[in-house]
Amino acid sequence: MPRVPAGPALDRLAAACRDAAGERDLEAAFAHLTGAALETLGDPDAALRPGALKEGERDYRVSGVFLVTPDGTYNMLVASQGFPAEQRRLAIPIAWNHPGEVVRTGRPILLENTDDHGQFRQFLKTSRMGSALYHPIHAGGALVGQIIAASQARRTYDADDLVRLSLLAAAAALVWTAADGPGWLAADYPAPDLWRSDVRSLTDEGA
Repeated sequence: MPRVPAGPALDRLAAACRDAAGERDLEAAFAHLTGAALETLGDPDAALRPGALKEGERDYRVSGVFLVTPDGTYNMLVASQGFPAEQRRLAIPIAWNHPGEVVRTGRPILLENTDDHGQFRQFLKTSRMGSALYHPIHAGGALVGQIIAASQARRTYDADDLVRLSLLAAAAALVWTAADGPGWLAADYPAPDLWRSDVRSLTDEGA
């Protein structure tokens, strides 16, 4: 299956932005954007390359939005696609690893092959991802979160995918403002099913 060409990909991204703008609920709006990230980003044939998958790994992807919690303690997952159901509200300490670097620097990150980055850490309960993208979401002059995409197959994403993700991040910023993101987050956090990665053992949970 070929990579989604630029024209159709932009059409799909534009449709996701329109659908997001039509939602009144913030997470429902973000879900249109993370869904588009799954469908339009990355090389669908990446897993076929030698070394893309290690023994026991499989070809799958995830996407989601991590929001900075009101107390500034965590990056918290919302609008997840492909994450385990029990990690619906995965919470990563604000300074940890690449999501923490995005918060600290306000800049996007592309990891074509996570094996090349010794500081990469697994947060997904089920497995380690091999390729990942992170793009900050800025609204009202502040970084409010980041939109991410990841694949178990190494070298799934490249610089063009990061550009496409930047469009979704811009849409997410507009949605955040229009849907009263601060109010929505204050009402949701801390969710009863908050999955704090700093107090859970990924290894013990079967990662």
